[in-house]
Amino acid sequence: MNQRTSTAVPSGTPIAEIGAGVRASLAAGLGMVPLGVAFGLMVVQAGLPWWVAPALSVAAFAGSLELLLVGMVATATPLAAVALTTFLVNFRHVFYAVSFPLHVVRHPLARAYSVYALIDEAYAVTAASSERWTSWRLLSLQIAFQVYWVGGGLVGVLLASLAPGRIEGLEFALCALFVTLTLDACRGRAQVPSLLLAGTCFTAALVIAPDSALFVGLLLFVLALVGRYLLTGRRTTSDA
Repeated sequence: MNQRTSTAVPSGTPIAEIGAGVRASLAAGLGMVPLGVAFGLMVVQAGLPWWVAPALSVAAFAGSLELLLVGMVATATPLAAVALTTFLVNFRHVFYAVSFPLHVVRHPLARAYSVYALIDEAYAVTAASSERWTSWRLLSLQIAFQVYWVGGGLVGVLLASLAPGRIEGLEFALCALFVTLTLDACRGRAQVPSLLLAGTCFTAALVIAPDSALFVGLLLFVLALVGRYLLTGRRTTSDA
């Protein structure tokens, strides 16, 4: 009797783990593609060379920051302001490292890439998943996310070159991204104080520095969050 040879990939092998990582990336990753397209369109419409889109996606792999950088590069914003904005926008990534499964990545180069590619989507997928993460699975997840983003940006560049005229409203892509993230984060009463602090800080920034409202608002919000954390910590200590 002839025995049939199984073609199934054994679980736990690198190929199986890579496949699992790519599958885990699909839900969040495919949502990155339209934003990547908007990013590519914005790059060309801002008068920048097409290669700026993939270059930014490699040099600063962070969707919200890249959308901000397009306008800052186009207006020749001072380097110090760009650096401080980058620090404030990406400061949240410091806290991601507390629960991100980076410990499974052993090779120094692979570990460096995993740190570099620690974006919101990668953290969200790993935090929400109860699966056992391995180096192959985690890295394939992060690489897939970068492919979605870079690919979307290149599609946007191509569409911009074929478009007969300027597409209006793309500047709202960044605002829409933050609105979506805010609504997703503020689903309970515990997040209401942070939402009120953000609104207050941005309102104050509009009054103090209307030409740099976003930058000043972010700075005030970070200071307000630190103050709230210290105040809450003292109340917890005194109650104990």
